[in-house]
Amino acid sequence: MDRYRPTGEPAPAPPVPSPDEVDPAVLGALLARHGWRRRGGAAGRYARWTPPGDPSGGTSLLVPESREFPDSGDLLGEVVTALARSAAPSAREVLIGLAVPSDEVRWRREVPEPRSGAAAWTAQERLSAAARATLLAGALAARGRAGYHGARHRREAEASLEHILVGPPAPGGRELTVFVPVEHGRAVTGTLLPALHALRDAVDYRRTTGGQEAFDAAVEAGVSRELTEAVVALVEGTEGARVALEWSPGAGPPPGVAARPEPVDFSPGDLPALREAGVRYVRSEPAVPVRVTGAVVRLRRTGPGGPGTVRLRVLTGAAVAQVRVALGEDDYRIAVHAHLAGLPIRVSGRLESRGGFRRITGARDVTPVRVDEADRDRLLKSLREHLDGGADCFEEPCAGPEEEHGDGCLEP
Repeated sequence: MDRYRPTGEPAPAPPVPSPDEVDPAVLGALLARHGWRRRGGAAGRYARWTPPGDPSGGTSLLVPESREFPDSGDLLGEVVTALARSAAPSAREVLIGLAVPSDEVRWRREVPEPRSGAAAWTAQERLSAAARATLLAGALAARGRAGYHGARHRREAEASLEHILVGPPAPGGRELTVFVPVEHGRAVTGTLLPALHALRDAVDYRRTTGGQEAFDAAVEAGVSRELTEAVVALVEGTEGARVALEWSPGAGPPPGVAARPEPVDFSPGDLPALREAGVRYVRSEPAVPVRVTGAVVRLRRTGPGGPGTVRLRVLTGAAVAQVRVALGEDDYRIAVHAHLAGLPIRVSGRLESRGGFRRITGARDVTPVRVDEADRDRLLKSLREHLDGGADCFEEPCAGPEEEHGDGCLEP
């Protein structure tokens, strides 16, 4: 399956399902969902469908009602072939839905018609980035509720989006559909839907009463700083935006969820409340006590003696990839010797929300961790690869402030 691709990349050919695997009922549901029109046919045997924008009925598909008839397999083979050869965006979307049972998430932005190709490309990029940020917020919430996730679970959340498929963008960056496979992504869509509705309700409460407490309750539904930022990115520069979700017709909706969920709309008037909520989530998310085991991948201090700062590649103890830790002179010396010996260290402290949960404060109990020879060899190989990639473990000068999601140098 195709990974989530940037808007600027050409769309790959859609997956083509085997006609033997096509359920006529699912095919009919997908055709209707994507704008095809049913225009008669033999009642109880087959239906004739024409694509959107073809009022003459010149192009059509003959779709059997079921597989009970002898010619149903041949008809379904002809339908799949015709869809694969069609240049219509709706045909590609139907093929994706047939080949990979998926929930469909559709974003729409009400924006003026772009006056140039560059403006249209920019609008598509903004829509694609906002859509991905929305899905990432849902993936993070599926792994644990928090007002601010920061770097926690980010690797796992991003990995869960690798299987999603992207439909062709509408002209002008107005609309984008993403197909989230049920097998890999139902937890994401199942979390994202109530989170968006809870965010809509919290914004309405804020605008009506002036109170922000509804945002606190919305965290349990999956709302977070990451989701508010994604919706802000979606709405900025528009007259309004909408997110709609449709369940896979083959898999059906999750238990206890409406078969046809209502879309969620946001407007420019919601932006102040959304931004306030994002700030509130960052300020209210507490530090987390942790006991982390990690490999030292960077060391820095301002002179030959005194305290220093290390960066650890986290092995266990925290749901982040790397953390920075400020250490006293003795603990810093322990970290240096552990690094030279190819051993990880264990450290206790508090994982601070400031900076996205990438910093441990109040570090104590720094000790090397003994590992068996095989693990030690793997760790040394990994560290050598890190250094061979151009990183200098000791005393790397800072070139500028660390990016929130980047891999900048350690602060002195």
